[in-house]
Amino acid sequence: MNWVLALTSALLLVGIFPGYNLAWLAPVALTPLIIACAREPRWRTRFAFGYLAGCIYWGGLCNWIQWTLAHHAGMGNTAAWLVFFLFCLLKGLQTGIFAALAGSLSPPLIAALWVVIEWTHAYTWFEWLNLGNAGSEMSLLLRLAPITGVEGISFVFAFMSAVIATVILRRRRLASAWLLLLPGIFLLPDIPAPQRGDHAAIVVQPNISDETMWSEELQARTEEQLGRLSVSPLLGRDHSVDVIVWPEMPGPFYEYDPRFVGIVSATAKTAHAAVLTGAVGRAADRAPLNSAMLVGPDGAVVSRYDKVNLVPFGEFVPWPFGTLAQKISTEAGDFVPGNKVVISSIGPHRIGTFICYESVFPGYVRKFAASGAEVLFNISNDSWFGRSQARYQHLRIVRMRAAENRRWIVRATNDGVSAVIDPAGRLVRTAPEFQEVTSRMQFAYRQDTTFYARFGDWFVALCALIATAGVAMRYRTTMRNPRTPPRTAPESTH
Repeated sequence: MNWVLALTSALLLVGIFPGYNLAWLAPVALTPLIIACAREPRWRTRFAFGYLAGCIYWGGLCNWIQWTLAHHAGMGNTAAWLVFFLFCLLKGLQTGIFAALAGSLSPPLIAALWVVIEWTHAYTWFEWLNLGNAGSEMSLLLRLAPITGVEGISFVFAFMSAVIATVILRRRRLASAWLLLLPGIFLLPDIPAPQRGDHAAIVVQPNISDETMWSEELQARTEEQLGRLSVSPLLGRDHSVDVIVWPEMPGPFYEYDPRFVGIVSATAKTAHAAVLTGAVGRAADRAPLNSAMLVGPDGAVVSRYDKVNLVPFGEFVPWPFGTLAQKISTEAGDFVPGNKVVISSIGPHRIGTFICYESVFPGYVRKFAASGAEVLFNISNDSWFGRSQARYQHLRIVRMRAAENRRWIVRATNDGVSAVIDPAGRLVRTAPEFQEVTSRMQFAYRQDTTFYARFGDWFVALCALIATAGVAMRYRTTMRNPRTPPRTAPESTH
């Protein structure tokens, strides 16, 4: 039965995200696994429960990785499945550690432990959807985002799962009393009301195939087409835009190519607007950089931001997969990371741009707002995902970054989902997918800074202290009473 419970939690975790979108299951997703762990006295067996759940969870959530590796990383289906299987085995370790340590801890300690384990994904192999992202449509829980970041919402979901498990097991009298802590969320400031932006951006979605065989002639035509798409919405109109945004694109667009820079510059001058575009930059040692280049209305280059957080297999091949796969990108050699946050100016306003996969790092994206960015731009090439659920998972992640920082985010992608997101994480407008389109998207500048933007992952640090103390106390109690078996039957209520 415990194995079935672990499997059930894995399926529930997969089900709360795109493309099932059963987010209402988030408060109970961990309950079966927690029950299984509470019923099992041996930590190794608890680890096995969590390991099974974690492997299936990551396998179901990120099965698009196999398709991407097979189609874009020079692999056949068999090799891609092998690498994906190894990926799931690695990612399952963290859920296994959670289960091994959780045991029969109290609900707050279990929730704190989950937050800490979840936080470690950003620093081990691959980061993607956190449990708290399921709350992107829940206005009440989104009150936590600008204070604790997404991990505060993850804590609430894990906490509710643990309380429900404790009630089912009847391990503690009045276990449901823990839920009395949750109404405190009502005391937090409400999310911003819907509003219309008072500034505008032109978002160009070129829909360039990632399998295009580039020639010099085709590249020239594509660059000219990007310029025409950018200015056509402005013809015959008496209103202007602040910025034209081109996405990260699967093409040979180099910031040191005079022709490409010339077309970007001419577009900016014609539109009397800044142009923000993805491009391949070059480091001092001539290694390639994944960059965002901003050109001012006068045609001069204002700034260049170099992507700091590179995507595994997209821009480099992580150990130990180097002998099995090549990069998805066609750029020669591994990309190298940038080393700093860049805040750029459009007139009197300041902007920040993060690139594609960087959206999954809340502690990094918040640095743009903390450094003075009044609006955020996310340029991405989600064509590597094909038509899988990954593009909608990615969009949900970006929405949480908007809620955490109370910033408008203008998102330009190669083939979708291009969108504008308001400071509460609402989708205000999206462009049609898999089409060559140009969209005018309204946004607003904001200068206020959230608690989370200023202080970062303070809540994770607090959870780490609580979880460490709780696990240590449980370990000490177990050592003092090694012969005392855990309770497997409900306590008498008499």
